[in-house]
Amino acid sequence: MRLLSAVKATLNSKRFWLWQISGAIIYAIPVVIRFALNQVDIPILNFPGFWIGHFIPGNFLEKVLVNAFFPGGAGGVAGEILVDNYRGEAVKGKSKYLSRLGGALLLTAVWSAFQFWGFSLLITVPWGGHGGGNLFEHAVVFPINFTLAAFSIFTPDVVNYVKSKLTKAS
Repeated sequence: MRLLSAVKATLNSKRFWLWQISGAIIYAIPVVIRFALNQVDIPILNFPGFWIGHFIPGNFLEKVLVNAFFPGGAGGVAGEILVDNYRGEAVKGKSKYLSRLGGALLLTAVWSAFQFWGFSLLITVPWGGHGGGNLFEHAVVFPINFTLAAFSIFTPDVVNYVKSKLTKAS
């Protein structure tokens, strides 16, 4: 299949949109909680609670959980579906994980560019220290986002495993 046709088929995929929309909702949950509580710290997700160096934020647990689904997991599924459509058959083994890695890194790059642009707009929120903080992420956390995206290629497998166990249990 030609690339343009594969992109169109990917955009018509229900699985693609399920992961994109669900991932974005999961990503937005902590943001909504912060707006509702009017504070930057979310007690359960704020681990370790302090920055480690300049690159690992104080809400690292939140980043791990959220980035597993968006942009990493959603991008991984998008990459897998695109390669499936391009080849005309389901990818397996190493090719599946390489296609997921490409998709995860690409969507993380797009999301990071959006975050960078948003940060440059200086949109402040009432919480976040001395007079408020920026709504968007600072670029110093982008390397950890790409690292988490690389590991998020396994998120669809974990979700399928949990789904199968819950299905068997019910």
